[in-house]
Amino acid sequence: MQRDGYLAQLSSDGSLLADTVEQASLDEMVRSCPDWTLRDLVTHVGGVHRWAASIVGNAMPENDEAAGDRVGTGPDDALLLDWFREGHHLLVSTLRAAPSDLQCFAFLPAPSPLLFWARRQAHETAIHRVDAQTVCGEITPFDAEFARDGIEEMLFGFAARPRPAIAPGTMLLKPDDVAVSWLVSFGEHGVHASVVSATSATSATSAASAASAAEVKADVVVSGRASDVYLWLWNRPSAADVAGARTVAAHWHDIRVRWS
Repeated sequence: MQRDGYLAQLSSDGSLLADTVEQASLDEMVRSCPDWTLRDLVTHVGGVHRWAASIVGNAMPENDEAAGDRVGTGPDDALLLDWFREGHHLLVSTLRAAPSDLQCFAFLPAPSPLLFWARRQAHETAIHRVDAQTVCGEITPFDAEFARDGIEEMLFGFAARPRPAIAPGTMLLKPDDVAVSWLVSFGEHGVHASVVSATSATSATSAASAASAAEVKADVVVSGRASDVYLWLWNRPSAADVAGARTVAAHWHDIRVRWS
């Protein structure tokens, strides 16, 4: 995905998050984040948006610790959603105006710092939009290619960071609406992911490539729409099918996602 695609998703999901919360009480508990109310959710995401906009807008070579420390603080309830919408608009406009060769702080591998921030904020907002929808409304599924991108951000970004040993096991992620699958291995060095199959309608070898995922042996297979696999990886409500050793699948839920 490119910047415009990420910004379209960020713009849509930020607006949908605010519109969803507007239908409910800020005191409602968020089922997918058990310790948070909707107030906490909006305050968190609004603060993250401002933190990211500060780093990008000021081309900061290091993390903006001051802005990061303010994440989790916001105005009184009467002003909270307006504050959120202002910060969301600021983030989208800052990312849209930034030069493609921007150099600034980033904390996951990406083709450029700008694409890192566009991608990270699109997925940050997308997942928390789902959190809001668990309180009121039906969860809107994600486009398959955006979900695929989010799966890869998780596997090759957050999950790939150094971490303590995990009990050995393998997990195959096999969405049925994108032409790629991933094998995830747990072990002494934490988590390692690899692409198992990627097909192209224009490739003469696509049939053979497509068969490769079916040939992979794994302890557990997570399948369904890419949107549901994506949500499952983020421990959100999902219709993904989990077949095989659920104890191995449970290893995934011990992975802690950190900003930096």
